[in-house]
Amino acid sequence: MSGAAAGTSSGVRVERDKESGVAVVTLDRPDRLNAIDLATAAELAAVWREFRYDDTVRAAVLTGAGDKAFCTGIDRTVEVPQPSSPYSVDDPLLTIGPKANDLWKPVVAAVRGMACGGAFYLLGEAEFVVAGRSATFFDPHTTYGMVSAYETALLAQRMPYGEIARMALLGTAERMSAGRAYEVGLVSELTADGEELAAALRSAEVIAGCPTEAVQGTVRAVWATKEAAMAQAFARAPQLIALGNLPAERQSELFGNRKGDFRIR
Repeated sequence: MSGAAAGTSSGVRVERDKESGVAVVTLDRPDRLNAIDLATAAELAAVWREFRYDDTVRAAVLTGAGDKAFCTGIDRTVEVPQPSSPYSVDDPLLTIGPKANDLWKPVVAAVRGMACGGAFYLLGEAEFVVAGRSATFFDPHTTYGMVSAYETALLAQRMPYGEIARMALLGTAERMSAGRAYEVGLVSELTADGEELAAALRSAEVIAGCPTEAVQGTVRAVWATKEAAMAQAFARAPQLIALGNLPAERQSELFGNRKGDFRIR
């Protein structure tokens, strides 16, 4: 990016181009397939909140480092303490997206490699998704004895019911190709591998060239069309997760037995 100002943290890399008004946010944990630990979750939330007050940023592109994965959800080595109440679940990924942090500047996602599980918290809050042709999308929750609740609620705003159900219920056995994701509406533009970031940047630069008040108002208006349905789904999610998830030790056992499932096929 020309004229870029860069900032680096342990899990998130940010580059700002004041000339174009576009910032690139990169999940920068390629050795962990850009899985999100607690520090990275906090960094993402901080980045979106910072953008709210930075008038030089008028649009953003979100991507992942390396060519193996955009993001594989929460880092499974993370310990997240949970309350004993069956009516609440502490989910650190609930606050990693731009909308969760009251950012109404548009975000375009550029996906290469795997995007799965908790990645949908981010893709679900992006305005649209650009993907390289080898990108794959899947939801491993049921394979490991977990309920897919928030992820499916977010995907329901982009995909037909049957496609969401197939992805969620087949777990790691299902890989939705970028081509199929384009056909069903999850992806809005397909590119050759390695060109997805440039394509996302082109769109973001066009958007950033429009009056930002009108752009942000439009983002808010589009989000409002699906907000009520998501609010209802999110309200039920904690109970469904608490009732339907296997105990943590059983999840770990399953995860350990199936750890090869995240390999590129």
